[in-house]
Amino acid sequence: MSKTLRFISISHKTASVSKREEYHISDSEKNSLAELIQKTYPDIVGLFLLTTCNRTEIYIESSDTSAIELRDFLVKYKERNLTSDKNLFDLSNSTEDTVSHLLEVSSGLASSVLGDAEIIHQIRKAHQLSITNQLQGSLLERAMQTVFKSHKRISNETEFRDGTTSVAYKSLKMVSGTFSKDHQQAKKILFIGAGDIVKQLFKYNSKFAYSDIYISNRTEEKAIILAKRHYCKVYPWQKVLENDFNDFDVIISAASNCHRLINNIVNEHKKLLLIDLALPSNINKELIHRNNVTLYDLDTISVGLENTRERRNASISKVDQIIAEELLAFSQWYQEAPLRIFLAKHKIIVNEKVKAYYKANGIKEDSQGITQSTNRVMRKLIKHSGAPLKGDEIDALVAEHI
Repeated sequence: MSKTLRFISISHKTASVSKREEYHISDSEKNSLAELIQKTYPDIVGLFLLTTCNRTEIYIESSDTSAIELRDFLVKYKERNLTSDKNLFDLSNSTEDTVSHLLEVSSGLASSVLGDAEIIHQIRKAHQLSITNQLQGSLLERAMQTVFKSHKRISNETEFRDGTTSVAYKSLKMVSGTFSKDHQQAKKILFIGAGDIVKQLFKYNSKFAYSDIYISNRTEEKAIILAKRHYCKVYPWQKVLENDFNDFDVIISAASNCHRLINNIVNEHKKLLLIDLALPSNINKELIHRNNVTLYDLDTISVGLENTRERRNASISKVDQIIAEELLAFSQWYQEAPLRIFLAKHKIIVNEKVKAYYKANGIKEDSQGITQSTNRVMRKLIKHSGAPLKGDEIDALVAEHI
């Protein structure tokens, strides 16, 4: 049986956070899982493991192993209940459907944040794991090249990935835009709160690498947990209540139900960036009148984000068109696979037949002439690609076309 690309997926579209966590595949277990899958299903020649905060997906190139078998394997591997969980998965046994799904995911169309730029980096990381384990597979590798070509076209031909739609990312970007490049990494930053926005701040900080970060929260235990996880320091909540911020250069506040938590800035000589991501607001807007204070709130941040969203939404039809064009190119390549296999099997035979004909007929043998004669016969062979030719039939073609 010929090889087919297949996939299984559990994502934010099909399952809750708690369920997705149950099927998350950590980096430390990917190699062992890949080895186990290959051992369990020897017909699998291509394997691609994609895990993000919103999805766990496995792509395989196989001749016999089905997507349903792979789903059942993963459920058993994670020691979960197949009866209750099997409907949480999207899956397909069609090569073209699988590539279509992969293109939608890699483009950011299927992301919880439309046009998510992080996904392509996760795709590249997963691809590298396939290469390391020598599990690319010819179909899978072609699919990956289609993904990377689509990504390049979307980046160059549309505005789909321009800007950001995350207030957390935008806030950190404002830090780099406020302070000079030579000094921004040394700035002392305070995150106030411990909810989703602050967690996103830590997530996106991997791109900015600000190192002198403090966190403060009403419930100190939550602040301690985040501080340990992200190697930062805890700032006492009491000092926040006292508005004691003398040493900080940046304060990003996202504490819930703390209206006008920050009312006073004592030091009027040090440049201070205030970013208020809370609703109701944490920072008294009157502080914007201080000469040394730059203040942004959700409204000012959202103006830029809304423009980004509008540009991305306007680009969706163009992204769909690019994906359709690249999927068509892949489909044409895929449908020509039997012809390529046929010609590959016959080319060596034809080459030897041409050499033998040269020798038998006293024709001076030269590599260029043999190559040209072989290619001429191969072009004639294309119309016979439905079935292998016998030796005497190839002899006749060689004699006719040299």
